[in-house]
Amino acid sequence: MPLDELRQNEMMAHLLDSLEAGKDIGHYGRLVFAMVAQYFMDRDELVGWLAKDPDCSEEDALALYGQVKSRGYSPPRRERILEWQRQQDFPICPNPDDPDACNVYQDLRFPDEVYEHIGEYYEHKADSSASE
Repeated sequence: MPLDELRQNEMMAHLLDSLEAGKDIGHYGRLVFAMVAQYFMDRDELVGWLAKDPDCSEEDALALYGQVKSRGYSPPRRERILEWQRQQDFPICPNPDDPDACNVYQDLRFPDEVYEHIGEYYEHKADSSASE
């Protein structure tokens, strides 16, 4: 079951619990949630979860889902999540002092194309750096 899989990651369990409680998880919390959950939920389920945030209408949730899918966003690395967390009040990462916390790649299994996309990004980045 997708929710059980997502709950294997402490941060995603925290976001799910917060949304279930009707909390505002902030713009970046919603973005992180969508970037990860898109691989575990269909559109309607993901939008339904995001719309539980009092600061996110169903229309806003659909727009965020569309943005994440159309731009092919991969789940963010821990460092990016912590960077985004500093820009809002809601704690996306419930245990930021733990170096393993909020690493979705440690606890969750994504489709192979996610790992391939990340590998291509780093290859392109290395090629760009080498040509400078």
